[in-house]
Amino acid sequence: MTELGKADGGMAGRAILIAGPTASGKSALALGLARARGGVVINADSMQVYRDLRVLTARPSLDEEDAAPHRLYGCVDGAVNYSVGHYLADAEAVLRECWACGRLPILVGGTGLYFKALLEGLSAIPAVSEAVRAAVRAAAEGRTTADLHADLARRDPAGAARLSPGDRLRVLRALEVLAATGRPLAAHQGSRRPGLLAGVECEKIFLAVDRAVLRARIDARFVAMMEAGALDEVRRLHARRLDPLLPVMRAHGVPGLIAHLDGTLTRDEAIARGQADTRRYAKRQVTWFRHQVGADWRWLAPEEAGRLLAAGR
Repeated sequence: MTELGKADGGMAGRAILIAGPTASGKSALALGLARARGGVVINADSMQVYRDLRVLTARPSLDEEDAAPHRLYGCVDGAVNYSVGHYLADAEAVLRECWACGRLPILVGGTGLYFKALLEGLSAIPAVSEAVRAAVRAAAEGRTTADLHADLARRDPAGAARLSPGDRLRVLRALEVLAATGRPLAAHQGSRRPGLLAGVECEKIFLAVDRAVLRARIDARFVAMMEAGALDEVRRLHARRLDPLLPVMRAHGVPGLIAHLDGTLTRDEAIARGQADTRRYAKRQVTWFRHQVGADWRWLAPEEAGRLLAAGR
């Protein structure tokens, strides 16, 4: 067992992990389980950490948050470039708190990298200061992504070869690490810190939903989000004039709704774009988990997962 699991009493060394594509019913399952077993629902979704987008990221409602303890939801301002390293630091504090008071942590979300880092650890890449990040991005203003990729290829040929010339975010990340440390990103990736949950007794569930059913749920949910005020959320976010490369500005639905607010898309076109982006993301989530997690994850339909977890099996 890891030092984190050893350090605390009560429920120390136990956790439930619930993953799955967006709109698969993860949050409802986690809430029911938390109420039945005295657990704490801990967010493992990279967009639901942002306080700016409760509706558009399908965060639990206020009533749901009142029904059982919820942690790491809406805790980060949209101006923050919240990383997996930040998440691990916050998750460690919450896990210690849960185990110290004898409550079962139930980690739920669709961000595969969060689960992988919790279980397997994270490469020991030094943090990039906001000053360095701002300087690199200021220097990149007005330059094409292909030009930035060519710059990276001159300084870090191996790193550039692993990145698409059109992937601006990852190219900038590689340039930031070079600027901050003087060493390529790959040079830092060999050493890893152990995962917070390495050696901890974990029940790992992935919610598998029929593709056609999931597509219908995604489309219907986006329409419901619009009726619940998603456009007003995006209007407030747009008014902040944040860096478009920030994670919150790339949340599914945000680019299309901003285009609608700017007059370049109709409302129906923006909805269709948000639905399509979310459907593609759900497909990527399933593919990622299929290839990146171990065989000890159980792939279950939501109804079956609910029955088994309620029975403690």
